[in-house]
Amino acid sequence: MRKEIELWWEQAKRDLVSAKNSFDAKDYYASCFWCHQAVEKSLKTLIMKKQKKQAVVSHSLIFLGKEAGVPGKFHDFLRELTPQYTISRYPSAGEEAPFELFSEKKSREFLDKSREVVEWIKKQL
Repeated sequence: MRKEIELWWEQAKRDLVSAKNSFDAKDYYASCFWCHQAVEKSLKTLIMKKQKKQAVVSHSLIFLGKEAGVPGKFHDFLRELTPQYTISRYPSAGEEAPFELFSEKKSREFLDKSREVVEWIKKQL
């Protein structure tokens, strides 16, 4: 695997660790943000490996998922996780402070499904 691809993959895995750490600390908004980052970087890793080109510049997990060829069973999740990139960071995006918008239950769902996507990508690499 090219060095650049390895770096993206290692960072994706570390972002998933950060998602879990944030979840354990009850920082559910941060956990969701890190879930998005882990999935985004994992998808970019797979795209780089498959297409033999540089990282795609996009935060849309829907777009990246199509580019990476993820199975249809992940499409609804990618649609749901995509806006969390913004909502988890900016009060103006959700009209509330981000930390108030994310529950333990929803954060757990994002974390579990993100792990599933990252595991699928790992098998493709």
